[in-house]
Amino acid sequence: MSIRERGGLLRSRDFRLLWTGETTSVLGSSIAVVALPLVAVVALQASTFAVGLLTAAAWLPWLLIGLPAGAWVDRRPKRPIMLACNTFSMLVFLSVPIAAWFGLLTMTQLLVVALAGGVAKVFFNVAYRAYLPSLVEKEDLQEANEKLQGSESAAQIGGPAFAGLLAHAFGAVAGVLADAVSFGISVLCLRSIRYREPERPAKTRTRLRDEIREGLDFVLHDRYLRVFAVFGAISNVALMGYQSIEVVFLVRDLGVGVGTAGIVLALAGLGGVVGAALSGKLAARIGTARAFVLCEAFGALMMLLGPLARDGWGLAFFVAAGFSLSAGVVGSNVLNATFKQRYVPAAMFGRVTASMSVLSFGAIALGGLLGGILGETAGVRQTLGLMAGLEVLAVAALLFTPIGRCRDFPSGSRLAG
Repeated sequence: MSIRERGGLLRSRDFRLLWTGETTSVLGSSIAVVALPLVAVVALQASTFAVGLLTAAAWLPWLLIGLPAGAWVDRRPKRPIMLACNTFSMLVFLSVPIAAWFGLLTMTQLLVVALAGGVAKVFFNVAYRAYLPSLVEKEDLQEANEKLQGSESAAQIGGPAFAGLLAHAFGAVAGVLADAVSFGISVLCLRSIRYREPERPAKTRTRLRDEIREGLDFVLHDRYLRVFAVFGAISNVALMGYQSIEVVFLVRDLGVGVGTAGIVLALAGLGGVVGAALSGKLAARIGTARAFVLCEAFGALMMLLGPLARDGWGLAFFVAAGFSLSAGVVGSNVLNATFKQRYVPAAMFGRVTASMSVLSFGAIALGGLLGGILGETAGVRQTLGLMAGLEVLAVAALLFTPIGRCRDFPSGSRLAG
């Protein structure tokens, strides 16, 4: 019987544990997203390029190991992989405050930590996305994604503010310590889940290379997934090129304090909660595909306000841009995730997800690097404007694709055998 018939997903103990663990982990990670650049800027006096490189290092593993990770995850139970990844991440991020306390912290260590944490994130994300459709009924996936994305957005709101407050009270490395603790809580929640994935039917083991090719072919020959992959890559270059230098823009260009910077970023992130809450209602009214495009267009256009920000009341432009961008991106992410979980066959999900993520998430590394380089050479404010313009162009191009021409996403792939 569907959980929906028994009163909603919150009645499910296992989903509550997954939800709690993931939300806590996202809260810690959103603290670290601000805390790591703050450590680099405040404690190590890093350059704008170095801060952009730090962001790139965290996402580079998608380019390096994303494809084999997807094929490898498809072969194995997902929960043990998630447990191992979060345990590893806890230890890696714990090394930062320990090194700082002994006066040994360097920019090289921060880069290594970001890279190692990125490797764990690749395996965790692929496993997590494949695990959710097996944990809840297919008809409950929209609700599950709304709840997960909504609480993750709420955590991302609190994260920057906590990072600023922790940096002000205890030093920037305190935020990285909080991230390590959050991974530990997530491990405890995952270990407490009673559900065990069903045994997969025995089949002849093929070479990893052949399984990777199957995932790539599935994406390349599907007109919807192909568009999602390309659009995601271009959009992520713009978004991460913008976001990777936000802290530099606020602290150095506008001269706001670290605590204020955290609060500003938190207010900007509040839109994510709104986007997650409204995405399902919007989809029911105008269609899932149209709602996706509308969310993306709203966020992209409002993103243009960010570079207009000034100190004082001028910060309202930055907050409005960030709020709208968060609402649009999170709302579209809910619709995107639900579509793929219903559309892609379960046996292929890890490989298909990884194939798309290599391109779209690998672009995040490029965006972080590009943001750092352009911020250093052309100026931070100018780079924010360039990235906002690129996002608008990417969404405009989306209108001429199969996604832009349909009302609703299909519920099953024609390639599924």
